Amino acid sequence: MTRALTTQWRNLAFSGLILHEILDHPLDDETPQARLKQVGMMTILYSMNQAHQNLTLSSIMEITALTRSGVKETVDLLVKRGMLDERIVKNSMGRGTARQFEISEELLEKLSSFGAA
Repeated sequence: MTRALTTQWRNLAFSGLILHEILDHPLDDETPQARLKQVGMMTILYSMNQAHQNLTLSSIMEITALTRSGVKETVDLLVKRGMLDERIVKNSMGRGTARQFEISEELLEKLSSFGAA
């Protein structure tokens, strides 16, 4: 199978997986709007991850044009779901700290079980 087709299958499998994980497993007191935001955010984060971009609040803000609180609200729900892992790293200036995210290994393992990894 060509590389382009493999990439398309992987993207399609990831989209289906996040739709299932978010829409079929709502968190307590979560609105439908919040779930749709999470689906959109995971799609963006996956694209950023595939492009080898750091998943920090600042980089996500730059891509989405959302405010810091808007990004934080949605990303925090994805961390709570276990779809993202969070760690604290030095910021780009090397003086303070920043939150950096990664797509969770558990989610990537589910994706690979579809034969799409």
